[in-house]
Amino acid sequence: MEKKRSIFLLILRGCAMGAADVVPGVSGGTIAFITGIYEELINSIKSINPEAIRLIFRLKFKEFWTKINGNFLLPVVCGVGISIFSLARLMTWLLEHHPIYIWSFFFGLIIASSGLVAKEIKKWNLPAVLSLISGFCIAYFITIMTPSETPDTWWFILLSGAIAICAMILPGISGAFILLLMGKYAYILGAVSTFNVKTLLLFATGAITGIISFSHLLSWLLKKYHTLTISLLTGFMLGSLNKVWPWKETLQTYTDSHGVEKALIESNISPRQFAELTHQPALIREAILMCILGFLLIWGIEKISHMRKK
Repeated sequence: MEKKRSIFLLILRGCAMGAADVVPGVSGGTIAFITGIYEELINSIKSINPEAIRLIFRLKFKEFWTKINGNFLLPVVCGVGISIFSLARLMTWLLEHHPIYIWSFFFGLIIASSGLVAKEIKKWNLPAVLSLISGFCIAYFITIMTPSETPDTWWFILLSGAIAICAMILPGISGAFILLLMGKYAYILGAVSTFNVKTLLLFATGAITGIISFSHLLSWLLKKYHTLTISLLTGFMLGSLNKVWPWKETLQTYTDSHGVEKALIESNISPRQFAELTHQPALIREAILMCILGFLLIWGIEKISHMRKK
């Protein structure tokens, strides 16, 4: 019964990661970190190497499964997949029709998450502070970069998958937003919604290659420079808050593959400016409530994880 419960909880954590990865500005890596599975996830992905592949060719499936920590990795990956395929359309609809609610919720979520990640820093010193500032600046710069138009060729879809998946496992750096910058967010989301097998296989191939390669670097950094790496990741999360600010002014639009006009370049504005420009209610009270809800959700998850550890 305990084993089944553990698998179920891993699937739920994977679902939460998948839901976050669908939203530009929120990282699945953030969810992995606050639910206490981040380092195990990185090390499990890292273990998929030539030595593990050789075990398959020798028909040593049990040894292969143990080496890659399959009992942990499979439920998480399944949860991510379930969430992405089931929530892609819902998240798109929510962001289109209720953006202030959704962005406010994730704003509170990220504030709480960055606080929890920062607690992992045992000793604050000058290198740790500089690392945090560097992470903040990098993430902030990424959020103000202008999305570009890019080709739909096979090699670029592979490249998009490899780069986006690396961002998805970094707390604070959104893989979905990286796809947006590369001009492939709507294209890949459309492929998920319509189940375009060819595009999804190309993207998945790039993603698998990218995540296995990047996990080795990330695992090494966490092992050798744990404090500096955690400081950098905390900075990433704080810098990404610029992207999830609820009130925005659209400066430039683009037309997606379905002929729908969508925001391309946005600028953060105050709630008052938003109301004056759009002639719509700023929903300040509702935004604060959703922000608090996001904060309390992360706080509750952390408390439950702490109780389970005890």
